[in-house]
Amino acid sequence: MTEHTAHVPPRRLVIENAAVATVDAAGTEHARGHVVVAGGLIESVGAGPAPAGLTGVARRIDGTGHLVTPGLVNTHHHFYQWLTRGLAQNSNLFDWLVELYPTWARIDEPMVYAAASASLAMMVRGGVTTAMDHHYVFPRGSGDLLGAEIRAAAELGVRFTAARGSMDRGTSDGGLPPDFAVETTQEALLATERAIDTHHDPSFASMLRIAAAPCSPFSVSTELLRESAVLARRKGVRLHTHGSETVQEEEFCHELFGMGPTDYFESTGWLGDDVWMAHCVHMNDSDIAAFARTGTGVAHCPSSNARLAAGIARVPDMLAAGVPVGLGVDGTASNESGELHTELRNALLVGRLGGGEKALTARQALRLGTYGGARVLGRAHETGSLEPGKLADLVLWRLDGLGHSSIADPVAALVLGAPAPVTLSLVGGEPVVENGRLTRGDEDAIARLARAQSRRLARLAGLD
Repeated sequence: MTEHTAHVPPRRLVIENAAVATVDAAGTEHARGHVVVAGGLIESVGAGPAPAGLTGVARRIDGTGHLVTPGLVNTHHHFYQWLTRGLAQNSNLFDWLVELYPTWARIDEPMVYAAASASLAMMVRGGVTTAMDHHYVFPRGSGDLLGAEIRAAAELGVRFTAARGSMDRGTSDGGLPPDFAVETTQEALLATERAIDTHHDPSFASMLRIAAAPCSPFSVSTELLRESAVLARRKGVRLHTHGSETVQEEEFCHELFGMGPTDYFESTGWLGDDVWMAHCVHMNDSDIAAFARTGTGVAHCPSSNARLAAGIARVPDMLAAGVPVGLGVDGTASNESGELHTELRNALLVGRLGGGEKALTARQALRLGTYGGARVLGRAHETGSLEPGKLADLVLWRLDGLGHSSIADPVAALVLGAPAPVTLSLVGGEPVVENGRLTRGDEDAIARLARAQSRRLARLAGLD
C-alpha cells in the first residue's frame, strides 16, 4: 500500500512597511519594502507590500519606523576574556598579554561557559546572528573548554564557528605565554582533529562549524602552523590566526624568521581563500596584494586596535584591492563593550582618521558587518545579504526613537547614530531577540553567573 502525505505549506513570517537594506551585490535598498520568511529561508524581498495571496502566514509584522538588514556576522572574538574586562587598561599588545596570560592560564570549563554565554548574549542582543570564537588557551585539567562554548551558542540559538586555537611556544621557547599555558605540537594537532571530527557540520544552514586556529606567530611554532594548514585542508575546514597586529610582531618575525608576517605566513601555507586573519594592521602594499591575490580574508577589529594602540588598519586599501574583509569584536579584555554593531560606526570613523573623509561610507561599513563577514567565514552563499533562497538571518532595527528619528537615511542612522534597539532578530527564521531581549536566555542570570566566575578567576589568580 502506498502512503500519501498531504503537502503542508510552510509557515510564513512577513515583515512589511520597513526600510530594507539587502546588502546584495547591487546594494539594493527599498525605502518601504517587505521580507517574507518561510521554512527558515528568505522567500521574497522587495519594494512595497508582500505578494498578495500568501498562505500559512503565522505572523505579520508592521515594520514602520524600522530598517531590516542581514544579521551581523562576527569574525573574531575571544569569549573567555569576558572574565578579565577592565584589566591592563594602559598597555600595548605585548605588555597586555604578559600581564594577563598568568590569569588566563587558570580558566576552566565553568568559567569558559559563563564567559561564552555572556559574550554571546551581548552580541546576539545587538544583532549578531553568526558568531565566531578563537579559543587558544587550554590549561591542563581544565575540562572541555571548546564544548562549553558550543553549548552556550546552541542554547542562545546563534550560528557559530568555533576556531580551535592552540599555542606550543611558551616562554622557554621564546614565546609570550607561560609554559604551563601551552600544549605540545602533537597535542594541539590531535585535539584540533578531534574537534573537527566531533563537531564540524559543513552542510547548508549548519549551526556549527570548526576552524583550525593556531594563535599567532609569537606563540606558535613553524611546525604547528604548517601542520595545522595541512590538517585543515585534509579535513575541509577553514584556517584562522592573528596576523600583522603590531609593530612588535613585525620585528619579532624579522628577528626569528628573517621576513615579515605575510611572507612568513605564505611560506607556511597560510595564505589562501580558506584563510582569514585577525587585525592585519601593519600591512604594506605588497602584503595587501598578496592577500588579494590569494583571497585571504581579514577580520577588522577597530575598537580593539585602538584600545591597545595597535594602529589603523588600511581597510579602504584592502577593499579597493579586493581583499575579503569582515568585522570582529575581538576579546572583551581589549573591547569591553563586547558588541559588534558599535564596530560599524567605529570602522567608519577609524577608517576616516586613517584615510580621509571618503575612506569608508556608511553602506561600506554595513557591508563589512554583514556580507563581508559572511564571505570571510566562507558562508556568503548562505547568509550576509537579504536574497531569496538565503538563510533567514536578519535583524529589524528600530529607528523612529529618540536616538535616530531625525536622521532621514536609515543606513546612516544605523551606522552613525547611537546603538539602535533590536525589535526582532531571526536565525534561520527563528526569533533569538524580541523587543531588545533574548528569547532563549535569561540576561540577568547570565550576568550573575559571569560575575561569579570572574570573581572566582580573580581569586585563583591572586587579583582580589
